[in-house]
Amino acid sequence: MVDRLANSEANSKRIGVVEACFGTAGQPLAIPGRVLIGEGVLTKLCRKRPKARQFFLFNDILVYGNIVIQKKKYNKQHIIPLESVTIDTVEDEGDLRNGWLIKTPTKSFAVYAATATEKSEWMSHISKCVSDLLEKSGKSPTGEHAAVWVPDSEATVCMRCQKIKFNPVNRRHHCRKCGFVVCGPCSEKKFLLPSQSSKPVRVCEFCYKQLSTGGTLPARSDSYSRSEFSSNNISDDDDDDDSSD
Repeated sequence: MVDRLANSEANSKRIGVVEACFGTAGQPLAIPGRVLIGEGVLTKLCRKRPKARQFFLFNDILVYGNIVIQKKKYNKQHIIPLESVTIDTVEDEGDLRNGWLIKTPTKSFAVYAATATEKSEWMSHISKCVSDLLEKSGKSPTGEHAAVWVPDSEATVCMRCQKIKFNPVNRRHHCRKCGFVVCGPCSEKKFLLPSQSSKPVRVCEFCYKQLSTGGTLPARSDSYSRSEFSSNNISDDDDDDDSSD
């Protein structure tokens, strides 16, 4: 089915519409063999709070961006190669329902659909695209992925020292290795994580010691409990998905 659509006029027009919605700030999306499988609005769990994002699933990439004008204009385009993607379901908790994790070596995050049916369809289509790509390329599934960041609102105190409370002076930071929300003193070190950046990135003291000595880091469940930390929205960065801390 995908192969038949690859060179169809209807597919080319649909991809052209997506390109036009992102404008000149977006990357060109039309290449031979690329097919737009589906699209829709998903709620992405961002650093400060959940936000609606427009997602487009192609047979080889996943594209998403901020909604400026629905079905007309999007910005901050992100492109994720599907070969590097793994997905895992997320248990329903509170208002966040019908979710799953999108995990890659560079970045990992949670998204939520409006209904259980929509979630099932998204996960099924993504899994099929990834499976087809790996079968064609002969590659193995990606083994390592970036940690899912714990949202700012989940931590009122440093998740490592459990002592420093966050406020406008004691700002929140994220360890790039474990994804924990940590204080400045607990995250003064940097370490090179090639899959995430060509430069050393911020890591917490615990992860730095483990990485420096070649030790094995204990696995962290990406399905953290929202009730484990009480809510507080004070943060050192804005709501941009790619905030530097």
